[in-house]
Amino acid sequence: MRYWQPKYETMKREELAQLQSKRLKKTAASVYENVAFYRDKFRQLGIGPDDIRSVEYISKLPMTRKTDLRDNYPFGLFAVPKKDVIRIHASSGTSGKPTVVGYTKNDIENWSDLMARNLTMVGLDNDDVFQNAVNYGLFTGGLGFHYGVERIGAMTVPSGTGNTCRQLEMMMDFGVTAMHCTPSYALYLAETAREMDIVDKLSLRVGCFGAEPWSSNTRKQLENALDIKAYDSYGLSELMGPGVAFECEEQDGLHIWSDHFFVEVLDENGEQVAEGEKGELVLTSLSKEALPIIRYRTGDITRLLESECSCGRTTPRISRLLGRADDMLIVRGINVFPSQIENVIVRIPEVTEHFQVILDRNAKMLDEITVKVELEENAFTGELKDLAAVRRHVQNELKSVLNIRTNVELAEKGTIPRTEGKSKKVIDRRNAL
Repeated sequence: MRYWQPKYETMKREELAQLQSKRLKKTAASVYENVAFYRDKFRQLGIGPDDIRSVEYISKLPMTRKTDLRDNYPFGLFAVPKKDVIRIHASSGTSGKPTVVGYTKNDIENWSDLMARNLTMVGLDNDDVFQNAVNYGLFTGGLGFHYGVERIGAMTVPSGTGNTCRQLEMMMDFGVTAMHCTPSYALYLAETAREMDIVDKLSLRVGCFGAEPWSSNTRKQLENALDIKAYDSYGLSELMGPGVAFECEEQDGLHIWSDHFFVEVLDENGEQVAEGEKGELVLTSLSKEALPIIRYRTGDITRLLESECSCGRTTPRISRLLGRADDMLIVRGINVFPSQIENVIVRIPEVTEHFQVILDRNAKMLDEITVKVELEENAFTGELKDLAAVRRHVQNELKSVLNIRTNVELAEKGTIPRTEGKSKKVIDRRNAL
């Protein structure tokens, strides 16, 4: 069994608790001294950093939500001076202002090591050629994986997104053995490779997939189509980016690196659930310098699997994600809330407030989002004189908020089904994959 950092990956429970306690106390002191938002929260709860004597006291600490990052845009939650921040990443800003996250030099080093752990855990090393077919830039997925691949000494192919035939050509020419992309794009790559009759010319053996939900059936499809082992990756920019948790070769839950993150899985009352029960994943930064986050409510529903894994690692594991605590949808890696769509629709006088969101996968295995809206009876009395003009207007308004291309279907008033006076907001037909 290969480990990247065996000291931390196989740490005994008592030793890990001591390390977590030390790092949690340091983090609590940092946010109290340097972040006004957290200092106010601590004072409202009547606590100070000295009250956090070990990880057993974590329930005393305040929760943090995504809205808190947006309310403190851009740098209000940073715990170090701007001169110490060497990089920022940001979300797409689908609900207004984006969430901005920062990294010190030490944060980048830790992140690189975490990704190196993940990649080593799925059997990669400096003999591999790794194609990173995701967006670089403010999105954390590109550079997060890139630094980890370089850390293990593998050859990195920063192919980015798009141009599928060129992606496959690079895989053949460079002898690519591992890749990272969204699972939906991987399905399209597999389909294109099959159409080009080049699957047997590929050297792929490992695929790392994340940024959107995918099923066990999708895993089987990918493994069979590309002759690989497909591994699930979990991360979120608020805590670090990709690398927070990852599957090992057992493919039996995702290991959370608990020397850097304290994991809780909580029920609706905020109480820790028992092993194997589902709840909301709540994470606390233990080593982040630029943006330490306390008890972040991820909104992701999972199960805690604390039993030791057959791979020998002793870190807690979580199940693959079971859903969301809120109504967030993930479309091509972008977070979309039905409430955002509603806020757009109600401002357009030509349509009613009733709508449906329909999610499908197209022939290229990429997510498609369609918003079905009802026309008002007097829809064409204003500036928009026909159906095409109304459709274009709704599409443009939605794109300006969601930052993703949206199909719009116009329907007669009263035709969208209601349940107890409300329309069924979301029809997700992607789960068939």
